[in-house]
Amino acid sequence: MNNNLKHNIVAQGVSTCAGCGLDIAIRRVLNVLGEETIIVIPPGCAALFSGYGNCTAMKIPGFQGNLENTAAYAAGIRSGLEAQGKNNINVVGFAGDGATVDIGLQSLSGVLERGEKVIYVCYDNEAYMNTGNQRSGSTPLNATTKTTPGSKLVPKKNMLEIVMAHHIPYVASASIGYIKDLERKVQKAKDVQGPSYIHIHTPCPTGWGFEPHLTVEIARKAVLSGMWELFEVIDGNKVSTMQVTNSVTPEEYMCEQRRFK
Repeated sequence: MNNNLKHNIVAQGVSTCAGCGLDIAIRRVLNVLGEETIIVIPPGCAALFSGYGNCTAMKIPGFQGNLENTAAYAAGIRSGLEAQGKNNINVVGFAGDGATVDIGLQSLSGVLERGEKVIYVCYDNEAYMNTGNQRSGSTPLNATTKTTPGSKLVPKKNMLEIVMAHHIPYVASASIGYIKDLERKVQKAKDVQGPSYIHIHTPCPTGWGFEPHLTVEIARKAVLSGMWELFEVIDGNKVSTMQVTNSVTPEEYMCEQRRFK
């Protein structure tokens, strides 16, 4: 375990796939949020962390809800805490792209529109990976999946623009390739009075088709090629958090992934 993790919240040896980008993301998010946190996780790859039966992989309270209403559950928990005068506890919804940009979009939009003080994190591996790599609204143009074997014919849904249209206090994109940038953004989301949203690019070796040891390298190439932008939006003002020199071409980013073959 990396020795700069302040909080040992997630157990070692969780049975994610080798090289899982989600595994990196959830450990780093909770490293910043700390033990005064309640997490809501829908069915998906992250359900390995919420656990099953009487087992869990985390030392904080939370539960696995339904696929479509992570944000609504989180808002309900926040309301219950406020009714008890417990305002110092973080409430975070932690969901994949399928449960965010597709199935959970309605409840998330409602929470953002109402201004609920909820931290919502989307880990984006660009498909429904937990059930075998089916196409989601976040799957990029021309990528192959089990349900788009001839490649996807429409572009990736711009979830960050959709969230920004709700005019919430804090919105950010992040990447597991740039941990310090990610953790700084989680801290800002934690301190916001109102809803905050972070969208983390989390490459998936199993679904994308690359060697597991390349996960962080692939994540960095996505940013360096301009295929994934790092920025934050504070009260409507968008600021880039990394200047890209295009030292990597989009072709170099894609060529190591079988989904673009």
